[in-house]
Amino acid sequence: MFRLVAYALESAHGRPPAAVWSAPYAFHLDSPGLVAAAGWPVAAAAAPRTDGLVRLSSLAHPADSCDVPLALTGPPPDTPAWAVRPYALLRALARAGFGRGGSDLHVQGSLTAAAGLATAEPADCALALAVADVHTPAGVEPDRAHLARLLARALPDGDEALRRAALFARPGEALLPDRDDARPPRYVAFDPSAARERLVLMAVRGRSGGADRRAELARAVACARRAGALRAWPPGPRPGSGVLVVLPEARLTAVRSAVAAEFRERGRPVPRFLNITVAGPARREQ
Repeated sequence: MFRLVAYALESAHGRPPAAVWSAPYAFHLDSPGLVAAAGWPVAAAAAPRTDGLVRLSSLAHPADSCDVPLALTGPPPDTPAWAVRPYALLRALARAGFGRGGSDLHVQGSLTAAAGLATAEPADCALALAVADVHTPAGVEPDRAHLARLLARALPDGDEALRRAALFARPGEALLPDRDDARPPRYVAFDPSAARERLVLMAVRGRSGGADRRAELARAVACARRAGALRAWPPGPRPGSGVLVVLPEARLTAVRSAVAAEFRERGRPVPRFLNITVAGPARREQ
């Protein structure tokens, strides 16, 4: 994926990236305040410019690349819908001294919103780290705490706890985010595999929304529990298309089969199951 993102930036903009970063999707636990990172990444490739131009592209939006001026003040220029958030972040980074001359940027996730995990926050982190990296002295990693504060100010509609997980997570542990950067992050063990359990994301499919989607998720969870699942909870504070499920390793096949049979009997699309590992933080890939 990281080679593909680097190649895609060069194909779209005619120059290789100066840095490629990945940031993990993140999720809330069923214990209040705790978050963790999933072993699925979003990648961002960046190259600096000196002409004040921003060029944005994504494999997920191949017909919606854009070249726009980097305006630090005033209303933003017209961009495709998917690029509004990246452009807002690039403006904030430029005001903080990262990339005032412009940037070429390519962003791509390994999951879509249909999987049930929040997609914006890992993309925010991957983009910020990639752009900051190419404007930070060689051999010096971008200041993650500084970027976390910048992201919170620039994109207040985002889930700051998820962004903190993407930036500071540890494998096999959950994080209790703290807005006070003077205190070190606090961690607790969260490693289902160590207890011979599985953590899976179960996402319903189809175009149903609102109450119908919630009802379908509730049916899927009830069926999974009857087949041996131990607990289930939504991965974010807002209702979505998926739930996280912890189940014994020995019951994985039984749970998947039971849920699939229940949905097939009603003529509904079978929910997707996605294995989740509790992963580490964002990192530089090349």
